[in-house]
Amino acid sequence: MDLFHKIYDVQGLIRIGGLAALTAVVFAETGLLFGFFLPGDSLLVTAGLYCTSANPAQAPLLNIVTLNLAAMLAAIVGDTVGYWIGAKSGPRIFTREQSLFFSRKHLLRTKDFYERHGGKTIIIARFLPFLRTFAPIVAGVGQMSYRKFLSFNVFGGIGWVGGMTLLGFSLGKVYPPITKQIDKVIIVIIFVSLIPGAVSYLMNRKKTPTPPSASLAA
Repeated sequence: MDLFHKIYDVQGLIRIGGLAALTAVVFAETGLLFGFFLPGDSLLVTAGLYCTSANPAQAPLLNIVTLNLAAMLAAIVGDTVGYWIGAKSGPRIFTREQSLFFSRKHLLRTKDFYERHGGKTIIIARFLPFLRTFAPIVAGVGQMSYRKFLSFNVFGGIGWVGGMTLLGFSLGKVYPPITKQIDKVIIVIIFVSLIPGAVSYLMNRKKTPTPPSASLAA
């Protein structure tokens, strides 16, 4: 619990660990099976805010260009590692037992999402918590062409990291006092990032299996 508290203390993580801690979390969330619980979106938006400063006399904690280059590289390498984990493990990964650091439910949900949306899942999943961890693994299990996967991976990694950090950076530039209300920003980002998953869950829950016809029942 102490570890979880420190990881989700996004402000403290950036202030204490800096760019190294941020890139490590981005890599783990996108490339390792246990990374699905890590704070990707809120971490990147907060990092973007820390590239600005409410006090003109004080230098920002991070540099926006260095931040983007490091985080984009971590996201791309992370997805690549996830792909090869899936490619080497194969279908056996779907038979693993549920545990604290492994979510079979999220893996199966990602597989279903992948079957419906194809290769562009690699890009879409970047913006969806949980799915972004398991999408590259499913691509590897499905033996997706690595060249094709890499193109989706690079495009998605750049779009996700750049979108999140620049959102925070823009907020900090337009309304500098927001850097003193980062806790509220983090709560809003987490809430917004969970909306697509919640909507999908509710829609799937409303679906009912088609009842067998009278003739088949007979």
